[in-house]
Amino acid sequence: MASIIDIKLPRALATALRIPQNDPKRQQVKVLKKLLKKARFTEFGQKYRFDEALLNRNTAKRFQELVPVHDYNKIYNEWWEKTLEGVPDVTWPGKIKFYALSSGTSESASKYIPVTKDLLRSNTINYIRQLISVFGYEDANRKALTKGFLMLGGATDLQKGAAGWYAGDLSGILAKKRPFWFQTFYKPGGRIAAIKDWNQKLNEIVEHAKEWDIGYIVGVPAWCQMCMEMIIEHYKVKNIHEIWPNFGVFVHGGVAFEPYKKGFEKLLGKPIVYIENYLSSEGFIGYKTREHAKGMQLVLNNNIFFEFVPFDDKNFDADGKINANPEAKMIHEVEAGKEYALLMSTNAGAWRYMIGDTIKFVDLEKSEVVITGRTKHFLSLVGEHLSVENMNKAIEDISEEYNISVPEYTVVGFPYEGFFAHKWYIATDDQIDAEKVRQRIDDTLRKINDDYATERDSALKGMFLEVLSEEQFLKFMELKGKLGSQHKFPRVMKGKMLEEWNRFLETGTI
Repeated sequence: MASIIDIKLPRALATALRIPQNDPKRQQVKVLKKLLKKARFTEFGQKYRFDEALLNRNTAKRFQELVPVHDYNKIYNEWWEKTLEGVPDVTWPGKIKFYALSSGTSESASKYIPVTKDLLRSNTINYIRQLISVFGYEDANRKALTKGFLMLGGATDLQKGAAGWYAGDLSGILAKKRPFWFQTFYKPGGRIAAIKDWNQKLNEIVEHAKEWDIGYIVGVPAWCQMCMEMIIEHYKVKNIHEIWPNFGVFVHGGVAFEPYKKGFEKLLGKPIVYIENYLSSEGFIGYKTREHAKGMQLVLNNNIFFEFVPFDDKNFDADGKINANPEAKMIHEVEAGKEYALLMSTNAGAWRYMIGDTIKFVDLEKSEVVITGRTKHFLSLVGEHLSVENMNKAIEDISEEYNISVPEYTVVGFPYEGFFAHKWYIATDDQIDAEKVRQRIDDTLRKINDDYATERDSALKGMFLEVLSEEQFLKFMELKGKLGSQHKFPRVMKGKMLEEWNRFLETGTI
């Protein structure tokens, strides 16, 4: 069944009328012009001369010339901070009523990302499109789409700011603002959704699970897996389908699903359809529209203007910080297989905003992408979003607390007891109590990173530490041919280098 929103003209008719069937460039230019017209009288639009870009023959190029690239710190310090004081018409018309609290940095526990009514409306449209697309899946259990929708997300009990705004997890905001017609299908319901304590929320869901007929589950894989395991254990059944026989669709995003899939499928009594979506606090970026697609299709015609900065030495420094005037390509200029950092301009007042993800196009014709990582070193096995800033802060704390020198360190993530764990390797030649240091690092990370704190009480089951000598770190770099000030020890070990690191610790060679 074709999407009623994305009906295409027959190829011959489209050719005859000289209307491109699916012209990504035209879609994106139309989106950009719409955004600029709506925001041209804001403070931001006046400063960066949106009217001038609109009057130019090449609106997109002039927009790129007039407006600088922003990361979170830049746009928050110069613009968004004002909106928290209730100032209207800063980067988007009107006052901001909601803020999504995104993963923490070393400066503060959380980032405040504006969420406007326009953005919520766009997200809802994309959810409906995604739902409709499932009807085209060969293996989809269409009956599942008429049953209950279980959404496992953040609490809808949001914190209130002095200027009258509300802030919380994006999934909590979306659940709180769900359309009235969705109420019949929505689970776990308003009362349970408002619970902030994750364990209490899970226990409530388990208690009521048998009363619901769930066909469609949305959430982070680790949390959903934990919830199903608890239900299976509580009701002494073999699999989740004995409780929810119509469960047929699982929508996930935020972290790679592949490490979970094997364990997830052990909880099932029959096959289900998996749908990956690309939803950030800044907007609904894309979703899988085909069952066996390699990647997610970018949503090009719904209020997000995308730019793609080649993720290379020309545009980024060694720490992953973007240069002042990066090369930014539009959708029709990208190449398959190359890695790009994603910039977004949205109807929530983000302009040429770098969300920090790196992506790669796997199908140019369909504008399908996969997420390849982050612009900076990052560790996020289950959504803990542990950044190098967080890690550096933890090392700084232990150095000051115990008066020790830690010249090098690295962190790895790995499967552990059916879930995941981190292991820290720190270099110091000082005498230390390793357990006290481990505990202090863990405590620091919990304080400065909300997502880490949440996951340490759920899917991130362990945090370990091994103390090595500085000489061992230097020896490894020497064996890699990377001794010298121009080479930096990786803060996060992954892939081939992790294999070499493990081999080096076992044998002394790589």
